[in-house]
Amino acid sequence: MLRTWRQKALLVLTAAVAVTPLTGVAAQAAVACRVTYAVQSQWPGGFTAGVTLTNTGDPLSTWRVTWSYAAGQTVSQAWNATVTQSGSAVTAASLSYNGALATGASVQFGFNANWNGGNPAPTTFAVNGVTCGGGTPSPTPTPTPTPTPTPTPTPTPTPTPQPTTWPTPTGQVGVNGTISVSGTFDGGMRRYCCIGDGGQEESQDPVFQLANGATLQNVIIGAPAGDGVHCSGSCTLRNVWWEDVGEDAATFRGSGDPSFLVDGGGARYASDKVFQHNGAGTLTVQNFQATNFGTFYRSCGNCSTQHQRDVVVRNVTLTRPGNTVAGVNVNYGDTARFSGVTIVNDSGRSMVICRKYNGNNSGNEPTQVGTGADSTNCFYSSSDLTYR
Repeated sequence: MLRTWRQKALLVLTAAVAVTPLTGVAAQAAVACRVTYAVQSQWPGGFTAGVTLTNTGDPLSTWRVTWSYAAGQTVSQAWNATVTQSGSAVTAASLSYNGALATGASVQFGFNANWNGGNPAPTTFAVNGVTCGGGTPSPTPTPTPTPTPTPTPTPTPTPTPQPTTWPTPTGQVGVNGTISVSGTFDGGMRRYCCIGDGGQEESQDPVFQLANGATLQNVIIGAPAGDGVHCSGSCTLRNVWWEDVGEDAATFRGSGDPSFLVDGGGARYASDKVFQHNGAGTLTVQNFQATNFGTFYRSCGNCSTQHQRDVVVRNVTLTRPGNTVAGVNVNYGDTARFSGVTIVNDSGRSMVICRKYNGNNSGNEPTQVGTGADSTNCFYSSSDLTYR
């Protein structure tokens, strides 16, 4: 029997705290806050969470949200905030583009994290040192009257799972030609758009061209997206989102033994492929989500130069419609390894986990020779898959 590990929870803590300065004492902004914490997706050993901060006090120029974890959870990456952790204590600080928060305004940030044994939601949040539900900033001017907090409601998890959300762009950048990246490019969760016509033509330019060793992170690619992202060698795509995949979301090239990492992010509306592997090396895709696609990963079946290629797919959520998780060429020794794969809306188990081909270097269509797990090319068992 398959055990479903995916869980979602929503915790809302609402409180207002007003600090009234006395005559002769420097005034402070009255801080009042509402925080919504949502576990948007969860898999064995990891989860994605989103946090919404609503400012119900005086306008803020910067913000800092703090909380503590009770079960040893650790944050691994974040977007729309700088998140640091010391022991169980977590701090999320505003960035240059989202620090100003007017009265009644909200801001969202999110992160991926690890868990082991349990993943209870935090029960207390503070903003700029003021606890949502009581307390005052530290240090407190003297003399200062004791603030009177509103009653703190008991946190109540909602019984209805919340859908996984896509990030909201912080702005938009017009793209008139391919953006070349060397080193690290951080898009600050802005939408980059547009190139191409949204079709499947092989000749379309990519939005981003990454040099060997480059990192692209915190980017939303709008539509039309051309040929997405090209990696010329080893690269990292961290928290990159494709709103509407054009030809392919990303294509991985390079000779020798390059290493490619896709960590976090998501893609949708890929009528053909999400990830195309044309060069040599190993691609690892983790903490990712995709919906409405043809093939999630494909080792090139008819490239003029062929290689053995390897892919690792772990902790991903794939929502049908979708046809194939991975396609590999057995005659070139490709391998595909799967773990923590959650498949949604597939009661008939129609999605093929691993599709096997005999590839060629002549440009002809490759021949399918089988599907399913084995001990040579496609590595997984029923415990690596969760259907919901």
